[in-house]
Amino acid sequence: MRTLVCKQFGPLDDLVMEDQPSPPLGDGDVRIAVTACGINFVDALLCEGKYQIKPPLPFRPGSEVVGRITEIGTGVTAVAVGDRVFAPVGFGGFSDEVVTSSMRVLRLPDAMSDGQGATFMQSYLTGWFALVTRAKVEAGKTMLVLGAGGGVGLAAVDLGRALGLRVIAAASSADKRELAASKGAFATIDSSTEDVKERAKELAGGSIDYLYDPVGGDLGVACLRALGEDGQYLVVGFVGGIQSLPANQVLLRNRRVTGVDWGAWVGRHPKENQQMLMTVLEWIADGRLNPVEPASYPLSQAVQALKDMQNRKVAGKVILVP
Repeated sequence: MRTLVCKQFGPLDDLVMEDQPSPPLGDGDVRIAVTACGINFVDALLCEGKYQIKPPLPFRPGSEVVGRITEIGTGVTAVAVGDRVFAPVGFGGFSDEVVTSSMRVLRLPDAMSDGQGATFMQSYLTGWFALVTRAKVEAGKTMLVLGAGGGVGLAAVDLGRALGLRVIAAASSADKRELAASKGAFATIDSSTEDVKERAKELAGGSIDYLYDPVGGDLGVACLRALGEDGQYLVVGFVGGIQSLPANQVLLRNRRVTGVDWGAWVGRHPKENQQMLMTVLEWIADGRLNPVEPASYPLSQAVQALKDMQNRKVAGKVILVP
């Protein structure tokens, strides 16, 4: 088995690709020949020791894979050898094969490519949790999405459109803005040259109703002021730094700030999360949602892929292909 290993927290260049024995197959397990493993921004943070969760060392990064089942353990009846499946494995996904419980795998809809299947879960379930569970968004209202050219932002654009919102997408490059427009944003803003707050207010006809912020930093603080009466600021992530919000701007116009921590919520609500996952897959299968087709890197270039995602050199999502 070829797999990426993090032996110590630190620079991504310290990660090593190793040949290891194939993991044993236990009762109820399946072995999957990986055809695509999704990369998320958090993967780099985990390897650098900068995430709030620090797995025991050494560990193997990678949480979402798609592949074909090559072997099944005793008692497995829900899936069979040859099935094309998605598996949220937690760790160890940056490999050419994985072993996981059959209870964790799902057959992919024919409408999804291997790349889409390996990259939708974190972004789309974060978005669904944010917009449906936490914000309870109302159709017809306007949402500004920051970082709309990244995987989390693009999923929010796609979900917002499907839920009936008018979506404004802010991103730093033309290709990212074009991608966001293709997913349903009615307008885009160049966050590298334009005043995002003022432009969003202009496009929304005075103020926005929801601010979806996976970026953080100064941009989120500025755009808080674009929210209108009872406007809701969804705090999703901090790739641009953890912001300090001015409490007076929250008080003014009765604005609301809502935290979105899907990852921690999953551990406490596995049944609700499973239902949410099935709903998202249903919406993808019937065409209501359309995940982006990811950029592809060979597994041997895993470190470069992680760097490119971390440095925002890639629009959308990224997969590793063994």
